[in-house]
Amino acid sequence: MPSGPSDPYDRPMPQPSIGSKPRLVTVPASTSNLGPGFDFLGLAVSLFLRVRVLGEAHDGASCIQQRNGTATTWPADAREDKLLRAFTRGCESFGVAQRALRFDVDSEIPLGRGLGSSGAAIAAGLLCAAAHAQRDVSIDELCALGTEMEGHPDNVCAALVGGCTLSVPLGDGRVRVVRQPLHASLGFAVAWPDMQVATSVARAALPKNVPFADAVENPRRLALLLEGLRTGDPELLKLGVEDRLHVRSRLPLVRNGADGIAAAYAAGAWLATISGSGSALFAIGPRGAMEPIARAMESALRPGGEATSRVVDLA
Repeated sequence: MPSGPSDPYDRPMPQPSIGSKPRLVTVPASTSNLGPGFDFLGLAVSLFLRVRVLGEAHDGASCIQQRNGTATTWPADAREDKLLRAFTRGCESFGVAQRALRFDVDSEIPLGRGLGSSGAAIAAGLLCAAAHAQRDVSIDELCALGTEMEGHPDNVCAALVGGCTLSVPLGDGRVRVVRQPLHASLGFAVAWPDMQVATSVARAALPKNVPFADAVENPRRLALLLEGLRTGDPELLKLGVEDRLHVRSRLPLVRNGADGIAAAYAAGAWLATISGSGSALFAIGPRGAMEPIARAMESALRPGGEATSRVVDLA
């Protein structure tokens, strides 16, 4: 088991005041699930969405004036743009009177890869709205409203809070977010093919019912995973990532996905699985030695098309 101090992200969740009016909002991408943490475990990584506030909109409706990076592939219709919808919804919820702004958006987060692009857009829109509120808006409010808009809490809460989060909707509109400690020895890598997996397709692939034995096994594995994340124990991470609810149904949707996971382990990964609902893969291994793991996943995903990989940090 690796020795050394726990990661500095092992600290209480922040409760910042967001009363100032920033000109730039930056939020991270996130991977989710990590196997058995289905729909509530998220981990923020260093691919970023940056939103610059340019000033008042001239025609009374908020708009994105310029798009860069992967934001150029966002929907052109403002009614379908999740950042603009979140900004409008946040203004309504936080009591911001008829605020219409122009934004410049630059994103490194690929769409349809299970890296939280929609969660990041929603988080950024809500943060922009909160900055113009006449009161302090808490992280709890942001996470609850973001979860309401996204439909699940894992990505949007990780984007808002940072680090590794366990986010559980409580049924009364609130979301309880717990910060999961991560060991300082852990390194992270992502790789994705040039194909998308739409969230609707990934959801449709899920089984309607699961055997009782599978339902029992998942929380067992989750216990191992969380302890592996806390201690940096490679064996616990590999045992803990095993999932019976969604991975086996979604992995066939990812071109060469099984080969990519096998390649990650062969290159020294301690954990490898689908990122969110795919098509990206995510791996954890020794910090400072993730580049060969990233390249191995990219190479395995490449036959039949292009692929991209990154070594990422915790955001």
